[in-house]
Amino acid sequence: MTAATVTAAGRRVWAALARPAARRRLAVTALGAALVLAVVLSLGMGAVAVPPGEVLRILMGWLTGDVADPAAHRIIVGIRLPRVLLACLVGAGLGAAGAAFQGLFRNPMADPYVIGVSGGAALGAALAVFLGLQVNVLGFGAVPVLAFAGAVGAALLVHGLAGGGRRHAMSVMSLLLAGIAVAALTQAVVSLLVYLSGERLRPIVFWQLGSLNGAAWPEVALMAVYTGAGLAALLRLSPTLNALLLGEEAAHFLGVDVGRARVQLLFAGALMTAAAVSTSGVIGFVGLIVPHGVRLVIGSDHRGLVPAAALAGAAFLVACDTAARTLMAPAEIPVGIFTALAGAPFFLYLLRRYSRRAGGSRL
Repeated sequence: MTAATVTAAGRRVWAALARPAARRRLAVTALGAALVLAVVLSLGMGAVAVPPGEVLRILMGWLTGDVADPAAHRIIVGIRLPRVLLACLVGAGLGAAGAAFQGLFRNPMADPYVIGVSGGAALGAALAVFLGLQVNVLGFGAVPVLAFAGAVGAALLVHGLAGGGRRHAMSVMSLLLAGIAVAALTQAVVSLLVYLSGERLRPIVFWQLGSLNGAAWPEVALMAVYTGAGLAALLRLSPTLNALLLGEEAAHFLGVDVGRARVQLLFAGALMTAAAVSTSGVIGFVGLIVPHGVRLVIGSDHRGLVPAAALAGAAFLVACDTAARTLMAPAEIPVGIFTALAGAPFFLYLLRRYSRRAGGSRL
């Protein structure tokens, strides 16, 4: 093989990667591989370290029913695997929801945590516990059902307060002010419920920090159903999100039922956010950081952005949770603190960037 042949092949590969579809496929494949690596490494880290090769052997034995080492099997499959899988599902849901909200609001600062959707879900979950409700909707109890209702209500309220009914993109300032107001309101009501309930709702204070500690298979199954349904809806609505980036009027002329699409996107994003909050508490900024990073690589086409954001969110949260449970072992740091430490500076960077773009005096 000559140097000219190698050079020509390299040029063909580069030309292929220059095409958006090729970049999307490559990004999704790379993120999938990164997620698998993060899962295997996370399963092996802890008080009892297990090499990656042994982790793979244990997982294969679990799938085939061949349990050679019961003690290692119990550590990996019984204790760590549910937690890691829950981190994958929560991260995927928050990452995809962030991408959807940013596209829907046509605003780079939109995120389930920043715009108060996570706070609304937390309020719904707290009300379910405070009132002792016994509700069963499609097999799901009161906490996830009311968390979903709270998330949808918060999203609709922010959408209305920020001027979502007008035919232009919401300004960064209007979205932030609406989100801060809704988040403050939900936080105040949750604090009031904690105060009125005495010891019964004390765990909610720590739950609001976000934690995957105590994850079990029922929570994994619940999150899998919600995240799967939300992702399926967002993938189907990806072309609609692309049209909405042009503006609601342009999307209407392209044949999009804007009102219906808005409701569907809000419900899909709220569904995954509510599931994440009801199973792991309030974990912020995943939906802000992840879509931005992915968008820099593959662009704003939601056909690739949504699945890539889901994979990247899953890998990001697995990495954060691994650090949260190992850095200060045997003590454990709530994973929400880790995501906030990473997300708050990034949020300030974005705020400064868009403030400068708007001329410094207004956003």
